[in-house]
Amino acid sequence: MHALSIPTWIIHISSVLEWMAAIWLIWTYAEVSQNRAWRSLSLGMLPALVSAMCACTWHFFDNVAALEWLVTLQAAMTVAGNFTLCLAGWWIWRASRKGDVVTPLDSE
Repeated sequence: MHALSIPTWIIHISSVLEWMAAIWLIWTYAEVSQNRAWRSLSLGMLPALVSAMCACTWHFFDNVAALEWLVTLQAAMTVAGNFTLCLAGWWIWRASRKGDVVTPLDSE
């Protein structure tokens, strides 16, 4: 656990917690707005969360060589996350073009 300084650990852990909060908030927005397309964004964020958790785990165990596979998994999850986030953005855009989007202002 000595691989990172305390301030760096704070940044790593808070980033993971913020990402989890963002996933939950976006899912909640999808429910409140009744726009299911936004769920795709929260689901698309999961691979990036796994990537961040891989990095934290590897650093927690002092970057031990036996866990170097976590670096490969982190890279793969980053690529997968970028792809799923792109797809989610496209899905939200497509839904907005079709008029499937219900915004909070529309309900007033």
